[in-house]
Amino acid sequence: MAKAEILAPCGGFDSLTAALRCGADAVYFGAGEFNARRAASNFDDKALREAARLCRLYGTRWHLTLNTLVSDEELPRCRSLLARVCRLSADALILQDLGVLRLVRAMCPEMELHASTQMSVGTKAGLRLLRERGFSRAVLPRELTKSEIEALCQADILETEVFVHGAQCMCVSGQCLFSAVLGSRSGNRGLCAQPCRLPFAAKGGTGHDLSLKDLSLIEHIAELQQLGVNSFKIEGRMKRPEYVAAAVTACKAAQNGAYTEKQRADLQALFSRSGFSDGYFENRRGRTMFGTRQKENVTAATSQLLKSYAKLYEKLPAVRAVDFTFQAEADKLPSLTAVCGTHRITVNGGQACETAQHVPLTAESVEKQLKKCGGTVFFTDTIDCQIGENLRLPLSEINAMRRAALEALEETICGKTPLSVKDIGFTSASHIAQAPKRYLRFCSLDQIPENARADRMFLPLGTPQDVLEAYHAGVYLPRGIFGTEEAVRRQLLDSGALYTLCDTLDAVAVAREAGIPVIGGAFLNLYNNLALEEAAQIGVSEAVLSHELRLSQIAALGGALPRGVCVYGHMPLMLTRNCPVRNGTPCAKCDRTGFLTDRKGVRFPVRCENGFSQVYNSRPTYMLDRLREIQNVDFYFLDFTMESKEECAQILDALEAGAAPRGEFTRGLYYRGVE
Repeated sequence: MAKAEILAPCGGFDSLTAALRCGADAVYFGAGEFNARRAASNFDDKALREAARLCRLYGTRWHLTLNTLVSDEELPRCRSLLARVCRLSADALILQDLGVLRLVRAMCPEMELHASTQMSVGTKAGLRLLRERGFSRAVLPRELTKSEIEALCQADILETEVFVHGAQCMCVSGQCLFSAVLGSRSGNRGLCAQPCRLPFAAKGGTGHDLSLKDLSLIEHIAELQQLGVNSFKIEGRMKRPEYVAAAVTACKAAQNGAYTEKQRADLQALFSRSGFSDGYFENRRGRTMFGTRQKENVTAATSQLLKSYAKLYEKLPAVRAVDFTFQAEADKLPSLTAVCGTHRITVNGGQACETAQHVPLTAESVEKQLKKCGGTVFFTDTIDCQIGENLRLPLSEINAMRRAALEALEETICGKTPLSVKDIGFTSASHIAQAPKRYLRFCSLDQIPENARADRMFLPLGTPQDVLEAYHAGVYLPRGIFGTEEAVRRQLLDSGALYTLCDTLDAVAVAREAGIPVIGGAFLNLYNNLALEEAAQIGVSEAVLSHELRLSQIAALGGALPRGVCVYGHMPLMLTRNCPVRNGTPCAKCDRTGFLTDRKGVRFPVRCENGFSQVYNSRPTYMLDRLREIQNVDFYFLDFTMESKEECAQILDALEAGAAPRGEFTRGLYYRGVE
């Protein structure tokens, strides 16, 4: 079995240098504004060209992150960046946005595509859907267990990439709105403010019950290799280059069975939050996974430790073997042929060989000069000298020929043929909205009031078929179905549901394979015209638009796909596989009515379903009195989660009357939007 690649993070050029010189097989970094670490240094056009050149020279693959949601206004800039990246022949693009996926496929069909962990795909059905849409690799969610990773690898649907070291969010990637709602800084658009690291307390918990320790699976690399994982990914585009050097070195050591306790201790000193955790991998979730950045974590990275890892990437390593053939004949220009892999270069000297008056040119003296490859990535392997008798040639001439040959080799190695780029437009027909319909979701049958009139109603998976028939209702699939794909599929097939609401690509894929019509949920993150077109292509018949769109953006969306917006409901802010309430209260005593309290005393409800927990906004989004301001939509979506039957009835009456809200409420992100 071939060794999996070690994939290193590069937030800037210093980290790129560290990754390359410490032997990373591949690197990933962002350029411009469309990547999930917009606050990192990233790479401007000049730096991007130089980064591509260096990666080619080292024989290191480079993956560009384009893993954010992109608005229609931003698509022209995104297209321009894509064109530059394709001409530089990136080895892969890491994508989240379905619209950007559609754009890349149209512009550069040759480009290798990797599905970001932001796409939240962790099932076989989801991987099959990604493969159908042109992806060759998926970055798997950090929340998967060893057995779940094994099942996906053994299915051999796509290449798999697994995070083996670095920070881990409380929320499943791509499913978090916490930063967006609390401060308009969207994690889906690369500007997460990490509010989860602030105090959020569950009763009896740690006081920081949304903050997980950093992940480290380096000691499990041999196991992951056996499972069939193709790429070991290190998180850390916001980290210092010494961290990158240490993590790459540790991963390489682990691949060779030589990872030491000292290396683990060094990594913990360079950056950790109360140590490391492998809880998800070992299926050992709970209190031991939680941790924060303590003073001792900060001071552990001593100057001596940093210097020791900085030394690892001070010198330019020789990584490419060169075979030299030197030829010299009387009265002719000497020649030097350099062969490196499939690359072959021949250069001639600047002066002809003459008859020696004293000391003739020897093979030994030529070899000595040709071996002087210091300061380059080359080292000599074989040297063949074909020298006529009694010839003279200055050693400076041989040195010049060596330098010229190696420089020419560099240019040849780095000069990969650009990928072809097609020029495409963005025209999209205006959307002609129908009179908005009414779609309702109830998380419990006990919530359904007598005035629950709906054009579509979504009830929990597992609702008896006669109840679905009585309400002409469909079902909604859980947002989290890692490890329960088959059970969800069986329940869906047995439900008799005529349609289903799906918030993730995993759910879409399961419903589609079951042959049941799909209405896309808000957490498909449909954010632009191209994303709506792509959603229609994968079988979504209608869709709730992203919670992060402003009303003006919603009004401007074109295309034919029927769309709606959430006009009432407690917005889900997080989907997590490690219940924050369970961190303090045993499940048996929770009764699914847990809360998290922030430092200002605000309470955020937590509800569990299918082995996952959802953290909800403290107050509901309420737009029932402003429906006239919502343009260009085909349905209004009302999401009832923790409301009683009486409260649901009151909200539906308010919908009919267009009544002003009572009590605390929010307008969501419809007016302020996100950065």
